[in-house]
Amino acid sequence: MRNKIEMETILIVDDEPANIKALANALGGNYKILAATSGEQAMNVAFAKAESLDLILMDILMPGISGLDVTARLRSYPETSEIPVIFITAKTDVEEEAQGLDMGAVDYIRKPFHPVIVKARVRTQLELKKHKDHLDEMVTLRTEELVQTREDIVMRLAKAAETRDNETGMHLIRLSHLCSLLGKVLGMSTSQCQTLATASLMHDIGKIGIPDDVLLKPGPHTSEEREIMQTHTTLGGEVLANGDNELMTMAYDIAMSHHERWDGTGYPNGLVAEEIPLEGRITSVCDVFDALTTRRPYKKAWTVEEAVDFLKENSGTMFEPRLVDLFVENLDEVQNILQEFKDVAEEEMELSPA
Repeated sequence: MRNKIEMETILIVDDEPANIKALANALGGNYKILAATSGEQAMNVAFAKAESLDLILMDILMPGISGLDVTARLRSYPETSEIPVIFITAKTDVEEEAQGLDMGAVDYIRKPFHPVIVKARVRTQLELKKHKDHLDEMVTLRTEELVQTREDIVMRLAKAAETRDNETGMHLIRLSHLCSLLGKVLGMSTSQCQTLATASLMHDIGKIGIPDDVLLKPGPHTSEEREIMQTHTTLGGEVLANGDNELMTMAYDIAMSHHERWDGTGYPNGLVAEEIPLEGRITSVCDVFDALTTRRPYKKAWTVEEAVDFLKENSGTMFEPRLVDLFVENLDEVQNILQEFKDVAEEEMELSPA
């Protein structure tokens, strides 16, 4: 964010140095002035100073690249597209003025210009830009608050389902980070990884519908009980179905498909290979790995090496081979996640005297 006492920066573009000097004098010492005497030079300055540039005063008629062409090019790049441009012209061509406004110019100043008019119009556009920047900042902050609130609600709902099972407190957080990591190395965008991280939290939301005598049974399940347990995928799908946004759609796919297997022997739909949504395939690898390496009341934690061997042994049957390979290739980052979000109970065990 710009320092409140920092001077606003204006780029003056004109092939006549005398015009640049006259405009700079008209603006007094209230602004930091940059100058360019050609369209090419103007673009170089604009791209180099994009973050600090507040306004451009642009002559339309210049040798080589015209002011109209410069403005069109600046509008085509995200870093310069929002810089306001005031055209300077000696013409009174209405069509040309309309063309300039269509290209994104915010105003015109006609030659010969009067210092009072120059000051007033520059000040007006800078105030409008300051107001827009403030609104953009408020929207960004509000959006971040909404995203954080959404993630908090999702986490709380997911924890409500997990507390009915024998999952550990940090399992969801580790799973979220592992899925995001695998998505990142696959080439997903930052926003896609964030959505995946949040959606994966709801993979077992359907457990809220499984009866306690089945869900919490300490011993092995009968075939009937196993069928009931497997319905947590479709129950989760029912909870998350018909979402009207990317997060809910992805969460639905994950809940329904994270127990599908690459060879088609999984449930609930026996999907094969790439019929399984990518996010479900990612969650499957990460969920199984974290479950194996975590201590449970009914089992000890596997070592990372043992869990990696399991992934490799089941590559091409339970898991997509490409995902297993990428997971293993990034094992250092995986272990960092396991260490950073270790369960409290495990830490207490390590610290307790023998």
